[in-house]
This record gives sequence, C-alpha cells and structure tokens, in this order.
Amino acid sequence: MSEQAGRRQARRLDLKHGKVELVHGAGGRAMADLIDLLFRDAFSNPLLNQGNDQARFPPPGEDLVMSTDSFVISPLFFPGGNIGSLAVHGTVNDLAMGGAQPLYLSCGFILEEGFPLVDLAQIVSAMADAAEEAGVRIVTGDTKVVERGKADGVFINTAGVGRVLPGMRVSGDQCSPGDKVIASGTLGDHGVAIMSLRNGLEFETSLESDSAALHGLVSTMAEAGGAHIRCLRDPTRGGVSATLNEIADQSAVGIRLVESALPIRPEVRGACELLGLDPLHVANEGKLLAVVAAEAADAVLASMQGHPQGQDAAIIGEVIDDDLKLLRMETAIGGERVIDWLHGEQLPRIC
Repeated sequence: MSEQAGRRQARRLDLKHGKVELVHGAGGRAMADLIDLLFRDAFSNPLLNQGNDQARFPPPGEDLVMSTDSFVISPLFFPGGNIGSLAVHGTVNDLAMGGAQPLYLSCGFILEEGFPLVDLAQIVSAMADAAEEAGVRIVTGDTKVVERGKADGVFINTAGVGRVLPGMRVSGDQCSPGDKVIASGTLGDHGVAIMSLRNGLEFETSLESDSAALHGLVSTMAEAGGAHIRCLRDPTRGGVSATLNEIADQSAVGIRLVESALPIRPEVRGACELLGLDPLHVANEGKLLAVVAAEAADAVLASMQGHPQGQDAAIIGEVIDDDLKLLRMETAIGGERVIDWLHGEQLPRIC
C-alpha cells in the first residue's frame, strides 16, 4: 500500500455513530476529511475533483439560464425523498422552467453541530443519485458548521446553470388571452406528504412526494411545440394559486380555471378538507404549469401525456382579458370564485 493510500485509509469518518462537530467547519483536517471522504466521494466528477473554490468549464451555448434556491424543509426525510434529492430537483426544475437543459450545480451545506453523520451520508447519497439521474454535475460547493441550536440539522443551498433549448423563449410576461393553461399531473401531492409527518398533524396516507426532475418532460414539450409555449412554472411554495397569480400579474391578464378539470387525488382533497386547506395553495415539487398558445395546446398536451411524468396532464383553464389581473375559478356547481394569493403562511418549511 502506498503512503498516500495508507494516509487516506487512516482518515475515516464514523458514518454509523459519528456526529457533525464544530471542528468539521473550522478549515482544518477534520473539515478536509468531511469534504473529501463524504462530499467529494459522492459527487465525484472531473470538474469538482480539481479541488478549487470555483469550477471552470467551457461556455455550453449562447443562451444560458442560472438559478439558485435554498432548502430548509422539515422533516428532512419524507415519503419519496429527502432534503438532498429535493435540493437537486428544485434547482434543476427552476432551470427547466426557463426552457433549459440543466448542466451544472453548486451546493452549499449549513450543518448543525451534533447532526448524525449517518443521516448526512444518506442525504448526500440521495443528492448524488438525483444529480446522476438528472444528468447534471455538482461542480463546486461549500460547507459550514454552526453551533447546536443555531440551525435545524441541515440547510442546503443549490445554484445551477443550464443551456436554453432551441426555440424556447418562455417568460411570465408573454401570456395572452386565449392561451391555455396545462398542469402536468396531480396537484398537492408533495405538500400533503410532508404535512402527514408534521408533529401535531400526523395522519396516515399512502401519498409520496412528487419530487422529481422535470427537464426531460420539458424537452418533450419543446419538440412538440416549443415556439408556442409562453411560460413554464413549477408550482412549489404557494402552489398553483401563487404561481398563476404571479403570471397574471406579469402579463397583465386574468386566468380562469375550471374546477372539474383540476387533477387532484382524492387523498389530497380529503386531507385538505380535514385540515381546512385549499389544494391550490399546497406545494408541488414534481409538477409544472404551462401556458401554451391555443393552436398548439392539444399537441403539447398529447406530448406530455405520452411522457411518464405527464400521464395525468390536463388543460385546466385559459388566459382571459381582465384589467384586475385576477385568478378565477369556474366551480363545479357553475359559480365563480376568485383565488387570491395566499395571505400568511399555510404551512411553513414545506420545501
């Protein structure tokens, strides 16, 4: 065994019983071991392995998009994923909603003293698996450790860079009356899955989080009618309500939904009725909303329904003239109600 290999073998993390300590963020050997033996091993790729404080890479195309997001979800582990996979999916999807193919991610970890290394390893592994499945590289990052009680186990920030797909020019300010609103699948699954685990709210459900990377679905949609897709959004915090109210405000239009067209699972409806919540305010992490020109809506919808992530896709409404820029819904009994922005916070720490 070489001297270098021997030194590496001696530098081990006790992933079964060890915990995060302040020394892991102090800039010395313990911090180097944590980065080298946990993060670098999990995320290994040629750009990251250069070991610099930044990643150098060739320009991937003329039009780029960049996004950043922070994840403070509680609980850290939930049916269908954990904070690690969620951090990758969240930023990948932010890039995809810009009509882009995600390429590179950065990640920053804020760790609380005393956090079990076995849990951290599970989070990092899920993050690595999600990045590999999405075809993106984690190319740079940062780790900080704070005193016990100054965080909640783990907070993660990710930033991403992607290349815009040919023909895609999506933005929230270019929607026009007559455009159709399409949802890629059932709404509210993620939020209800998280709520089912909260102290004081625990209830049984078979639901799992819908957390997933959506750029493959977006690529399929782009092939079917990319030039006719006005806007793409993932309805995360604030749900469908916040997302469509924001689009209506950006484009100075109104939007009318049809309640009977909304794809919502009975379990989600039941949980929301039990808790007094509106499913349209509940967060999603693996669904998108698309505003598409009327002449291409059917073709784009068919392409979505042919993709595994869009089998339950449906046209749920349309853009209308409205000087008040309101989101309205035609109810199942034939009336109409306004769906306002969420006032206050329906449920904190959902993503």
